Order: sequence, then structure tokens, then C-alpha cells
Amino acid sequence: MRKNKRNYKRMSWDEYFMQIAHLVSQRSTCLRRNVGAVIVKNKRILATGYNGAPSGLDHCLDIGCLRKKLKIPSGHRHELCRGLHAEQNAIIQASLYGISVKESTLYVTHQPCIICAKMLINAGINDIVIDGEYPDNMAMNFLKEVKIKVRKIKGSTRKRITNRIYSTV
Repeated sequence: MRKNKRNYKRMSWDEYFMQIAHLVSQRSTCLRRNVGAVIVKNKRILATGYNGAPSGLDHCLDIGCLRKKLKIPSGHRHELCRGLHAEQNAIIQASLYGISVKESTLYVTHQPCIICAKMLINAGINDIVIDGEYPDNMAMNFLKEVKIKVRKIKGSTRKRITNRIYSTV
């Protein structure tokens, strides 16, 4: 069945890749925040990642969250978290398979923290597209200082994903 062109609006590349990042975030095993990341170059996906415990370790979903138990606010005491961040996992996945992420774009559901920002800088990421906020001004300052472009996607991609999925069923 052919769609009427006047009633159909094709999503932008930013929307497309951000929706994939939100889909990837659904694999997260974090009890506090589900984050997904997609590294893209020339409109091709190089790697994806979500936040969760390293391979072989128990997930917070199964054993609980120490940071939550200790009431540590978001953006603090990362060393007490057993999980890796989505951005870290995406970079690691690319490296495991010998894929360079130099001069690529990262689509991530939330703004990177300072630890991830430093990794993204050294990995050669050029652009970062975010959907949600994260309380880490230092990360944004570092990214700005090295001239990595950070763009926030307009509107809530998560809401658009849900609407699109249910409207096509």
C-alpha cells in the first residue's frame, strides 16, 4: 500500500539515530537511569552501547544498586557504580571489533558525564547529539573547550518513538 506523500513526513537522520539510541537503552540493567548510545559515521552505525555491569558480573537489576542504597546523587561517586556507561560500552564494542570511531557522531539518550566526555574526546568523536540532560557542567565545559559540537535534539524523541510504534501497530 502506497502512502500519500502529503500525509507522510519522513524522519530526519537525527531522529532516526536517536530513536535507535532509545531502543538500545531498553537493554540497560541500571536501576537509576536507562541510557543508550549509538556511534555513527557517514549515516552508518558503527557501534551501540547501553549502561550496565561488565560482562560476567551480576547486574544491578539482580543484586541492587549500591549508589541508590547510599543515596548518592546522580553525577557523583561514579567509582561506586558497578556499571559501565552507554558511551563507554559503545567505544569498547567498536574497539573489540577493530572499528575506528574517529570523526564520528555519538547519539546518546542523555548528556555524557565527565568520565565519558574525556573518553569521547580521546576516541575522536566530533559531534554529540543528546536527548536528555545530566547534571555535569564540567563535562559540557570540556567538550566545548575542545570544540566538540553538542546538540540537543528538539522535542522528546522517547515520546515520538512510543507514538510511532503504537500508531503503526
